[in-house]
Amino acid sequence: MAGGSRGPRGGSAGPGRPQQRRTRTTARSADSAPVSPSEPTTAISTPAIWLRGLRVTRRAMVLGLVLVVLALSYGGSLQIYLGQQHDLAVAEQQIRDRTAQVADLEAELSRWNDPDYVRTQARARLGWVMPGETGYRVVGADGQPIGGGVTLESERGLAQGERTPVWWDRMLGSIETADAPARKVTRR
Repeated sequence: MAGGSRGPRGGSAGPGRPQQRRTRTTARSADSAPVSPSEPTTAISTPAIWLRGLRVTRRAMVLGLVLVVLALSYGGSLQIYLGQQHDLAVAEQQIRDRTAQVADLEAELSRWNDPDYVRTQARARLGWVMPGETGYRVVGADGQPIGGGVTLESERGLAQGERTPVWWDRMLGSIETADAPARKVTRR
């Protein structure tokens, strides 16, 4: 093929080829390598930022920022909600415990309303007997009652630095009690 004619992809303009196309192809080859149709061009896609080998677009960064803000705002609310649920569970357990305690105290109160129970407690705790009966108390070698009788002991010990009360302290306490007796609560 002599002359100026080159094949269908040649550089010369043929009868069906406009001159413009050749200039576009020449401009592309001068600037960069040809772009495949599967790769997006930089003019169409958003600019990307490289973070440690990951390509992150601005849209992804904004979406990530929005998700972080939402997580932080809902995280505080979730923490408050879980705290309230815990407090509610603790309060319900306390209510159940107190209800059981009230039921026990009411049962004990009803027992004390029974005259036979009162007599039994008076015999066991105080060693009382009914008129006409003879009471016995078995005493061991150490002089303490065996199997019966009541020994009254203080429920609390002395605090550190506190001394055992002497007779005048006890007398002063009884005088103060006599001056301001506790009111007797009667149930109706």
